[in-house]
Amino acid sequence: MSDYAKGLEGVIANESALSRVEGLEGKLSYLGYDIDDLVNGCTFEEVTYLLQNGQLPNQSELDAFCESLRGRRELPQGVVDFLKSAPKDALPMDIIRTGVSMLGLTDKRAKIGEPDHEANREVALSIVAQIPVIVAYYHRARQGMDLPPVRTDLGEAAHFLYLINGEEPSEAMARTLDIAYIIHADHGMNASTFSARVTVATLSDMYSAVTSAIGTLKGPLHGGANEGVIQMLEEIGEEDKVDAYVEDCLTNKKKIMGIGHRVYKVLDPRAPHLQKMAIKLTEELGEPKWINMSNRIAEIMRERKGLNANVDFYSATVYYSMGIPTDLFTPIFAIARAAGWTAQVLEQLQDNRLYRPLTKYVGPQETMPVPPISER
Repeated sequence: MSDYAKGLEGVIANESALSRVEGLEGKLSYLGYDIDDLVNGCTFEEVTYLLQNGQLPNQSELDAFCESLRGRRELPQGVVDFLKSAPKDALPMDIIRTGVSMLGLTDKRAKIGEPDHEANREVALSIVAQIPVIVAYYHRARQGMDLPPVRTDLGEAAHFLYLINGEEPSEAMARTLDIAYIIHADHGMNASTFSARVTVATLSDMYSAVTSAIGTLKGPLHGGANEGVIQMLEEIGEEDKVDAYVEDCLTNKKKIMGIGHRVYKVLDPRAPHLQKMAIKLTEELGEPKWINMSNRIAEIMRERKGLNANVDFYSATVYYSMGIPTDLFTPIFAIARAAGWTAQVLEQLQDNRLYRPLTKYVGPQETMPVPPISER
């Protein structure tokens, strides 16, 4: 048995009031509100307010908050020029990482050293408002399309869909994405959140912290997993080939993307919401193949291995059904998680301590003399 926790598994690094992940029970809550109740009773804007202010807003607070968010969407011209000139085949996550870093170049509120909490709250709102515009503008720029002016009359989810498609989405589409935002907004001490808190704990600025988080989310073992789900479904191709595909994976010990979770030992509480929305979208769009394939894979894995589908499994199906390009799945994750990253950074700075874990040294135990270069 190891005398340390590799990957810091099971190690408590700090305290947080923001989100409670109960892996054995399959529960998730933000500041004491169950994720099911938040999905059924709130918008993403309300959840963002909750995470950043510690309480749900009343109507006047929500109205002011939404007005503030919408008024921050405009990007600096230098960032727009970058999005237009960036390589058309660049990974969208790389574009977001660089774009957010560029935002910090022109924002005089982004200071290092002793934190200015009010200024950081302002920066947090700007980051939440501008990341969706970066994603949408790059998506359009790489196709040689125009970049429509931002609007202030649409909610966060509807505005993003408007920007990428050039037309207002249906109410069902907007609400579907809004729910996806809510359930992705925060999730305990996940890898990208840890990166953000480690970075800002040095008293670096919030843009640096969020840039660190974006780079971490990019990896296929974290945010990139949802893209793998669609690649798997496309590889299977048809509903009648699902059973054989899964059987082959089980026989040859190949990973089934979107199944199982590092923390949840029972059903991921976020998955049923996206499954439900995927079914609704199927009814609206008339394309049942993808959700049928997804449900069959989930059924087999539950029966054969006792494993459940996670949030990536159904988010991929939802986004694909909405016509969103596969390489924008992880950026959408980043759009939603920006609410949590910034809230976690604000919380870190309230009672900051530098992260400095130890390493178990496994190199040579005895020091050795350095031989002359002619003798090496």
